[in-house]
Amino acid sequence: MEVSVTSLLLGLSVGVVLGLTGAGGAILAVPLLGFFLNLTVVEAAPIGLLAVSVSAGLGAFLAFRASTLRYKAAALMATVGVIFSPIGIWLAHQLPNQLLVIIFCVVLLLVAKNMWSQAAQELRGVPDQLGPPCLLDETVGKLTWTLPCARALAASGSLAGFFSGLLGVGGGFIIVPSLRKFTDLPMASIVATSLGVLTLVSLSGVLFSNFYGVMDWAIALPFAFGSIIGLLMGRQFAKKIAGPRIQQAFSVLALSISFIMIFNLLKSF
Repeated sequence: MEVSVTSLLLGLSVGVVLGLTGAGGAILAVPLLGFFLNLTVVEAAPIGLLAVSVSAGLGAFLAFRASTLRYKAAALMATVGVIFSPIGIWLAHQLPNQLLVIIFCVVLLLVAKNMWSQAAQELRGVPDQLGPPCLLDETVGKLTWTLPCARALAASGSLAGFFSGLLGVGGGFIIVPSLRKFTDLPMASIVATSLGVLTLVSLSGVLFSNFYGVMDWAIALPFAFGSIIGLLMGRQFAKKIAGPRIQQAFSVLALSISFIMIFNLLKSF
């Protein structure tokens, strides 16, 4: 019972952050499960992916109803991501946990740096530097596709899928910056499209992880339920807090967690 309650509260925390950021909450699942329930990266990864798939799926459904989700872009990125996710899962089962923790810490540090930089740029009013054009046609409300843009989004999806399988993260920390760089979509649509990609890629990761028999359903189910409740709460909070400030707060949190993970890793030697 105590483990279930802890798992529920951890899922609630992840869901709140996911609802606030549209991306970053997923990356907190694995370290939180490691800190409080002593799970390895391989054990925590499928639990985190299950929570991401159900909570992001709910967010994507609500965004689709509000017509903010660009489903063709999400489908392209997710399709490629699903192909690369099993490669990451396979590699995760070949590597020692200590090395996976180090990789996770490096990813967290990069995420913290990028989110802080994006927030600071937005607060200064500096416009994003767009890459290959994938522009929104305002007359029809759809993206105008070009080959460079399709390649860029596909490459981003493959990278997100690989890290999703390797570390049990949703991949939103790759998807959101990519959509900001390669499209001119408004932030609400970027977050919605990111949630759509996270849903499909994370769900595929859950299915492939079950082939290895590492899913602990007694922890996973309350964690996933908590993440759904947290997502709904986070969406309400997000309406009252400036987006850049949320990103800065998340970057500080991610930085702190990475330092704690490094400290705990050093203590184990």
